Amino acid sequence: MAKNTKLYETVAALIATGKGIIAADESDVTAGKRLQLVHLPNEPDNRRAFRQLLFTAPDIEKFVSGVILFDSSLRNSTTEGMPFPDVLLAKGIIPGIKVDRGTVDLQGFKGEVVTRGLDDLVERFADYYDLGARFAKWRAVYTIGEQTPSAECIEINSIQLARYAQIAQAAGLVPIVEPEVLFTGDHDIAQAEVVTTKVLQHLFATLLRYRVDLGAVILKSSMVLAGEANSEQSTPAEVANATIRTFGISVPPEVGGIVFLSGGQTPKRATENLQAIAALGEQLWPISFSYSRAIEEPVLNVWQGKEENVTEAQKMLLHAVKMNGLAQQGKYDPAKDKKLPS
Repeated sequence: MAKNTKLYETVAALIATGKGIIAADESDVTAGKRLQLVHLPNEPDNRRAFRQLLFTAPDIEKFVSGVILFDSSLRNSTTEGMPFPDVLLAKGIIPGIKVDRGTVDLQGFKGEVVTRGLDDLVERFADYYDLGARFAKWRAVYTIGEQTPSAECIEINSIQLARYAQIAQAAGLVPIVEPEVLFTGDHDIAQAEVVTTKVLQHLFATLLRYRVDLGAVILKSSMVLAGEANSEQSTPAEVANATIRTFGISVPPEVGGIVFLSGGQTPKRATENLQAIAALGEQLWPISFSYSRAIEEPVLNVWQGKEENVTEAQKMLLHAVKMNGLAQQGKYDPAKDKKLPS
């Protein structure tokens, strides 16, 4: 199979040293929940104002390589009428698009879900490419429990991810595959490591079986963490060692890169864990971050929906992405960081 060099160039740009991806891809409903944190109604003008604050922040291009958008954001514009993808491209930041349409119950498997959105994906990708997107994201979800995730849940979501990746590459977009092992629950880190390994091994076996070009794929993965309800939380060193062990036996070396989701961690904890992973040294794949809430919530809390707070909120955004850019290189010092919420 011929390699698409443009896809490889996009992967390299997205996983550049000291840079990461902002996942600003919340649905309109989820974006509304974020706005509610600062008591703002879920209205189009508020959603646009927050996105505009993020995308126009000075100097974020020094630490941000790409931004994942939701359909409505990809089609939206600033108050001056400049399309959001053009705002990003003008900064040298690559626009991406979330293409899955959320999860539905996996019938017969209580508590498990499967992701939907394949039906019209060929047509949507053509449209998204014309709008400026050059990479995409599809998320699958796995819950750790006594009987979950089942082999059937892992299998069907792996097939969905593989089919999505095929379609994305054919359309000229780099697929980010996101098999998220949820942070919720009271499982310990050892159980998280077992489940994450199983999920990743099955996913990559499926991607290979469906002839997806792994060099033009980015894995967006959970870190290996004890569940948030477990009284014994993992140290950064424990998280780093378990995560790299998992990747080492699960992720083929030809994969283009790996980015982490924050997955419910506090902003500082996500950054500290990324730092600990980078401190283990160079791996088979470049590794970076693709955070959503861990970057956006501190910004929201400063902004509060007030125009007079925009400059300070943008400074908080710059700080958050700079700290994670340092952590990606193993240069972050948590003791000196007094701004990121713990």
